[in-house]
Amino acid sequence: MATDETAAPAPATEKLRRGITGLLLFAFILGDVLGAGIYALMGVLAGEVGGMLWAPLAVALLLALLTAGSYAELVTKYPRAGGAAVFAERAFKSPVVSFLVGFSMLAAGVVSAAGLALAFAGDYFATFVDLPPIPVAMAFLVLVGALNARGIRESMGANLVMTAVELSGLVIVVAVVAAMLASGGGEPSRVAELPEGAGLAAAVLGGAIVAYYSFVGFETSANVIEEVRNPSRDYPRALFASLVTAGVVYVLVGLASAIALPASELVESSGPLLDVVEASGVAVPSWLFSLIALVAVANGALLTMIMSSRLAYGMADQGLLPDVLAVVLPNRRTPWVAIAATTVVAVLLTLVGDLGTLAETVVLLL
Repeated sequence: MATDETAAPAPATEKLRRGITGLLLFAFILGDVLGAGIYALMGVLAGEVGGMLWAPLAVALLLALLTAGSYAELVTKYPRAGGAAVFAERAFKSPVVSFLVGFSMLAAGVVSAAGLALAFAGDYFATFVDLPPIPVAMAFLVLVGALNARGIRESMGANLVMTAVELSGLVIVVAVVAAMLASGGGEPSRVAELPEGAGLAAAVLGGAIVAYYSFVGFETSANVIEEVRNPSRDYPRALFASLVTAGVVYVLVGLASAIALPASELVESSGPLLDVVEASGVAVPSWLFSLIALVAVANGALLTMIMSSRLAYGMADQGLLPDVLAVVLPNRRTPWVAIAATTVVAVLLTLVGDLGTLAETVVLLL
């Protein structure tokens, strides 16, 4: 039988299905990078750089690409589920260090998924159906777990659709400001304005540190590498292409925000991009942004649970967690025990009921 000579050699003990193509991996990373952060970030950045919102976003992209270079090398050199735990083991040759690193990442992922589920069940969901948040969050996580166990291609297909919806929200912001500019509105000169008394280099660098937050998330892709069809070829391409795509969109959103509103108004806004759309004068239904935000949160939860279950599987495969977590479904070839375990823990964590507490816990674990 003919084989693809460009494909990375599969381990003899390969158990997971290699169902992730280059396009699906691109969507996975892009969906993880795009998120609710950018919707609130413009106000914070405006306080740092005034109207030059695009500059720190461009610098942050360059910083993210440097980190991505390290991930591209590590992931293609050690193409195993387990991500940070695998890298720590290779670096320090210590099971204890590898366990601590991997377990902290695993716990952060599960806690984050619980927080995202509560966010999903909150105000955005109530826009359409008013139900108690905790039961909705629990049911949502069970559905995510079922999709996760169904198959990696099915999960990636859902992510592809949701990522397109996430991206559309940012495209809408750029498009309505472009229409505003074409009709003679807006103020393009604001894109070069700094806060009074601020130095260019210091302001842009300070803003870039904040803007870097909008690019985090790509590192979770290391945990699905065993399910990528051609890791050595597809991973670097998908990683860099997704970051550049996000960076270009972010820079355009930064330009649009400065053109539409002065920095002083962006700083005071709790929903700056919604205010930008309103300032454009283009009628966009308020429920549309609620739906986009709901999809963005749902996609984040799905990707986080995929990462967490694969990390648990990878750690079990390394002997750092009980062997049972490495058991896979015979036909679907998904790590169903790891998926079930991480889903149950995330469901129980929703009983905390406080999104702020869960978010603080995630930061501590990371």
